[in-house]
Amino acid sequence: MTAELLVDCRSELGECVLWCEQRATLYWTDIEGATLGCWRQADGGTRQWPMPERVGSFALCRDPGRLLLGLASGIALFDLDRATLGAIVPVEAEQPTTRINDGRCDAQGRFVFGTFNPAEAAIGHFYRVTADLKVERLPLPQVGVANSIAFSPDGARLYFADSPTREIHCADYHADGRIGPPRLFVRLAADEGFPDGSTVDADGGLWNAQWDGGCVVRYDQGGIETARLVLPVSRPTCPAFGGADFERLFVSTARIGLGVEARREQPTAGGVFALAPGRRGLPEHRFAIGG
Repeated sequence: MTAELLVDCRSELGECVLWCEQRATLYWTDIEGATLGCWRQADGGTRQWPMPERVGSFALCRDPGRLLLGLASGIALFDLDRATLGAIVPVEAEQPTTRINDGRCDAQGRFVFGTFNPAEAAIGHFYRVTADLKVERLPLPQVGVANSIAFSPDGARLYFADSPTREIHCADYHADGRIGPPRLFVRLAADEGFPDGSTVDADGGLWNAQWDGGCVVRYDQGGIETARLVLPVSRPTCPAFGGADFERLFVSTARIGLGVEARREQPTAGGVFALAPGRRGLPEHRFAIGG
């Protein structure tokens, strides 16, 4: 299966690609570039918004004109049409070395995210943002590099990872906010890379981008590999289903940390790719600002 280079944006650390079906637009962030980017299906045009801080992840809102941003220091709402940023709600202010990393909305419209520590020591946490922009810490293990946050189609299972451990975990997730004990879902072998961002298809399969593995791997609900999509770059970061029928899989990638020779061998590293995985996805849950 050939991966199409959709946007040759050459992000240093492209992440959190998300499809908005209401605007037929694909969004992503370049964390190190402190920018938010988009690609419009109608005309293939692109746009970038510079940000005052790095954006580790974001969520679509029920109002398609806004995004909930996970900035390095906290949570804020961004108006896409006016290009204005609301007040920042701080997260982990007591930990100056951490920043917000991967995140996704649950079925109730709450944003679940985790933090990133450059030294990879597990000093960060997982959090949830409620409709009134209150941030609550979740009863999950501390984390060094939070990734792979996704929810089963019925919203009853949460997936998450601490990337340096090479393990993806899952836990029962309840509508009232309760979370069951974590259990191992998948352990990557040492030569497979590290689990980065994930998404779930309509059949409940988890698609995981594998940093330094050069691929996106699908696991069924029992954690068994059922598909492997190879990309022409070594550092895919996040997959997301989209397109008119959610039959395309978009993948953000990174070039950060690649040496001169690796960048020459991977000229499209940092781009956004599109594939036809043979499965359909689902619309992203949207943040329920104000209820």
